[in-house]
Amino acid sequence: MSGPDRRLGSGSATEPPGEISPTKGGTPWAASHSLRLVCPAIVSWLVALVLLGCSATTGAVVAVGFGSTALLVWALTRSGRHPGGGSRVSGAGRSRGPVAGTALAVVACGAATAAVVAVKVHAVSTGPVAELAARHATVVAEVEIDDDPRARPQRGGLTRRDSFVVEARMLSVQIAEGDRVRLPDGRGQLVGDRVRGEVPVVVLASGDGWGTLLPSQRVRVRGRLGTADRGDLTAAVLVVRGPPEVLSAPSAVQRAAGALRAGLREASDVLPQGPRGLLPGLVVGDVSRLDEEIKENFAAAGLSHLTAVSGANLAFIAGAALVIARLVGLPLPARAILAALAMVGFAIVARPSPSVVRALAMGIVAALALGTGRSRDGLAALSATVLGLILFNPGLARQYGFALSVFATGGILVLAPRWRDRMAPRMPGWLAEAIAVPAAAQVAVTPLLVLMSGQLDVVAIPANLLAGPAVAPATLLGFGAAIVAPVSMAAAQLLVRPAGLAAAWIIAVAERAAALPAATVGWPGGVPGLALLAVTAALGWLILRRRFRRYLVVVGLAAALIAVLVIGPATSPWPPPGWLLVACDVGQGDGLALSTGPGSAVVIDSGPKPGSANRCLRDLGVTRVPLLFLSHAHLDHSGGLTGVLRGRSVGAVVVSPGRLPESESARVSAELRARRIPEWVVPPGGRWRFGAAELTVLAPEPEAPQEGSGEGAIANNASVVLLVRWYDARGSPIGSALLAGDVETEAQARLLRHGVPQVDVLKVPHHGSLRQDPAFLAATRAGAALVSVGAGNDYGHPAPLTMARLHLLGMRTYRTDLSGDVAVVERAGRLAVVPRGR
Repeated sequence: MSGPDRRLGSGSATEPPGEISPTKGGTPWAASHSLRLVCPAIVSWLVALVLLGCSATTGAVVAVGFGSTALLVWALTRSGRHPGGGSRVSGAGRSRGPVAGTALAVVACGAATAAVVAVKVHAVSTGPVAELAARHATVVAEVEIDDDPRARPQRGGLTRRDSFVVEARMLSVQIAEGDRVRLPDGRGQLVGDRVRGEVPVVVLASGDGWGTLLPSQRVRVRGRLGTADRGDLTAAVLVVRGPPEVLSAPSAVQRAAGALRAGLREASDVLPQGPRGLLPGLVVGDVSRLDEEIKENFAAAGLSHLTAVSGANLAFIAGAALVIARLVGLPLPARAILAALAMVGFAIVARPSPSVVRALAMGIVAALALGTGRSRDGLAALSATVLGLILFNPGLARQYGFALSVFATGGILVLAPRWRDRMAPRMPGWLAEAIAVPAAAQVAVTPLLVLMSGQLDVVAIPANLLAGPAVAPATLLGFGAAIVAPVSMAAAQLLVRPAGLAAAWIIAVAERAAALPAATVGWPGGVPGLALLAVTAALGWLILRRRFRRYLVVVGLAAALIAVLVIGPATSPWPPPGWLLVACDVGQGDGLALSTGPGSAVVIDSGPKPGSANRCLRDLGVTRVPLLFLSHAHLDHSGGLTGVLRGRSVGAVVVSPGRLPESESARVSAELRARRIPEWVVPPGGRWRFGAAELTVLAPEPEAPQEGSGEGAIANNASVVLLVRWYDARGSPIGSALLAGDVETEAQARLLRHGVPQVDVLKVPHHGSLRQDPAFLAATRAGAALVSVGAGNDYGHPAPLTMARLHLLGMRTYRTDLSGDVAVVERAGRLAVVPRGR
């Protein structure tokens, strides 16, 4: 779902709740003026969708074709009427009037859309910037920021990198010194000076100083131009490494918006960690402090739309304004004006970025419909908004966010009233409406979700149903706190506390929903997946037409739910009884937990993301970590540190004596100092005993020489290597494991010289990479090999040759990308391996 108004009868994604309904007297919408707007809106959307990927010439030809057709339809329509403009008396004549008018509107809007697309495509595909982009020139440019910089998710890498996507307008460009590219200008002369002119660009930036920029600021940057994706109304992509040179302060409106947002963040500091990060996201889309695990849970539960400024936010604000206006007795037009002003004020707080402006446009149309007394025709308002936005910015036709918003709103307008009316005789009206709205919106956006991600969010409808009641109070109280904060922080914090309770409820719903088995179901993506979904929907409709079949389906679904939620966990419990060691499925990284008693575990590495580490330890019931080992300071081993620390007591952290890479090592040290957790470097021979488990450090030596072909290999070879032995109650050995971090061939050879212990289980070094010493692998004599590796990683891990060597050595391999979490357990005094399964 994409955040439409969550009440039935909204005229659009942002229409204020009130006396609005897409039905009248129990009959579905069917007014001719609605259809006259729906058809042109759909055609305009399709025309823009297709022509954005074509040349400007093609767009111009299509515009001429549509324009000629429009003139022909207009001429035929005129010839079928009396000179006075009235319809002919015959019934046939009257029936042709609405059809001809709709046809004329369709072709006219198609012509206008094609012409607008042609002009915009020509503007971004020609000129000096487009030519420089085609030659990948290095330039010095001045750009004006159009939208908030969006942090790019980091996919792999050894250290933490802050990178952003920034939508901007290039104001001037100059070929950088040292670049030999020189282009002819319109007069045939060589261009060597600065070229001025505004064209839209996308900046892919990395470095400090980007995350704090505000829209309307001007900056100077040096970077390399590249061609934009075909179909984007963008002249070029500018890749920049390093901080920007800020040339101007933000506008007064943007400064005010930034101050209000900062006030909300400061007021939210009185809340616990989760609600503290979520509340600004619910209110104004500020997710800068939102925990990574909460983001993952929201995505799995189908609740991500709640943290994006959309029509729902504006609907709540406008609804509150309407209630106040009604209480003071204002007439209907005055109420509509007040609602529009409230939405404009909210847009200022949320910053008037393109996404907010789109939502505001829908809200203004809805307010106008309300003020003119035509609020019942919600579909017409939605169609008019879509048509206007496509004509204003045809690039929206290819944006999934825009499509999700429109589809969800359309589902609420078309499907929800019918479903509500069918359920109303069997349950209270408010409950029928509460079920119908999220169900209709989710059904409407499901085809788009299949195209986007190739999966079905099974728990999205119940999750939205449970979270929905808390969204409005959190949004309204949070918005009030943002407004009050500059005047009285104490009053703002007073408003934030109940809003935090609502946010905590939403977090709990997302966490429980994401933890359910089959929260998301894999589905073929793209057009094949869409076709399969259509066939499945058609079969479902045929099956559910009969009441008896519906009862059978309900019984079957109930049985399946019981099997998944009750029987499945009972027959396949996790963690398995007697677990000793678990290799957590943390993606492309390492994360292991060594049981040291009920609710307690030694943790070895934390994976790349806090959410994955916390989820694994939570599933294992770990609340105490007497010792945490970070084998080395690469992000895929230390990036999830805060996830291990979340809500758990940690005794001390053992780190590698190698401090490479310095940036990640410094980050880890700073985090531990802030939490007053001791940081130790332990030489070989260091030993601990926790219940049945004994841990011994084998490597590295603090004074060992740096070995490796580069900084990454040097850090890998400095990994802490651990030997784990387990004993029974009588002191007899049960088994052993070698946890080898990311050591590569150089460090493995050094271990061989000192003697490699024979073990039962080997945690294969460096995710099964090719950099393995065959003699080292053979010396372990392990019977089982654990490979901690991420599905579809870019490194080619595990290497086929390494897997073949392990197989030839008689080791049975278990991979977290294929088996999920993998547990080592005790069975009859011996070790066994139990994969959880994905």
